[in-house]
Amino acid sequence: MTDKGVRMKITIVDPIDGEEDEIIIRCKQMDEHLLKLVYALKAGQEKLTATKGTDIVQVTPKEIYYFEAVDNKVFLYLDKEVYETKLKLYELEERFQDTDFLRVSKSVILNLSKVKSLSPAFNGRFEATMKNGEKLIISRQYVPVLKEKLGL
Repeated sequence: MTDKGVRMKITIVDPIDGEEDEIIIRCKQMDEHLLKLVYALKAGQEKLTATKGTDIVQVTPKEIYYFEAVDNKVFLYLDKEVYETKLKLYELEERFQDTDFLRVSKSVILNLSKVKSLSPAFNGRFEATMKNGEKLIISRQYVPVLKEKLGL
């Protein structure tokens, strides 16, 4: 690495008909930023199985606004629907570490890419207004992690 920073070339090639999409990372050293990129790519492709009554659906992480634990059950909230998942909150937190998902209270993991705005609330907490209009409270103990994740 020079003092001018790292140069990076990005090439995008359309696959030939019948070929699957492929990402190749060619680097001298895998640093934290590249690892986060790899985790984000993998998490974005992964689907979660969720249920609503007798219906079973596959949901991509980019559709999820947040996860919430209520009465020993974990729910995932989309724009207008709510589904239940068999995964525990800590399992989801581990699965989506180094992505846009962030634990913001004991019972909620938030998708930062679905946040419309953040504003300070009472007692050192923050309030997140989601793109679908819902409002969620970010506990004060998680505010420093949020600020770090946002680069504040």
